[in-house]
Amino acid sequence: MAPIHLQPHFTVSPDKPESPQIQSLISALNLEPHIEGGYYIETDRAKETVPSPFPTQKSTTTDFVPQRPGFSPDIRNASTTIFYLLTPNGPQGGFHRNKARTVHTLHRGRGRYVIIHADEEGKEKRVETFVVGQDVEKGERLQWIVEGGKFKASYLLPGEENGKESEGLLISETVVPGFEYCDHDFLSLEGLKDLLGDKKAQSLSWLLSPLGKE
Repeated sequence: MAPIHLQPHFTVSPDKPESPQIQSLISALNLEPHIEGGYYIETDRAKETVPSPFPTQKSTTTDFVPQRPGFSPDIRNASTTIFYLLTPNGPQGGFHRNKARTVHTLHRGRGRYVIIHADEEGKEKRVETFVVGQDVEKGERLQWIVEGGKFKASYLLPGEENGKESEGLLISETVVPGFEYCDHDFLSLEGLKDLLGDKKAQSLSWLLSPLGKE
């Protein structure tokens, strides 16, 4: 199979207003800007808790967000769920990883995910990419799971193949055990090079978050 050339279809334009349809959706769901890019809102945080399976340590994200009220480093909620939205003006989520596994469910729109299997053995890590959308006959996914320790990025695609327009990509993400920013890391350019080598890293560097630290 010929390699897939990945390139953005929409330009990040944070100062440009979203379309009335997108603004209506953001308002209806009470979405807020997400540190990864796009918009989100937490819709559920399970009352049940479990001992944290992760070592206590500072992440590259900790400096960017305030600590959640009531957070204890030794405990995690059993699960958390959010809505997550990419838009034509906020069309991508930069490379990041969570320590916990994340179950994704599509609600509307189309997008592409890029997964770097950083937790696997080998010097040059495996890269996986797939389209999420409604056309399951063509291999588009309605549901996908990203295990902890893997870096992922996502970007918006036109609503129809070979089209130019999109009304956004809306998904749900359920994190098990529940999400905390201390379990989250952005990927830096140097980190990307370490995982993939210089050539492959340069081809995917446009998917790095500006918050990725060296």
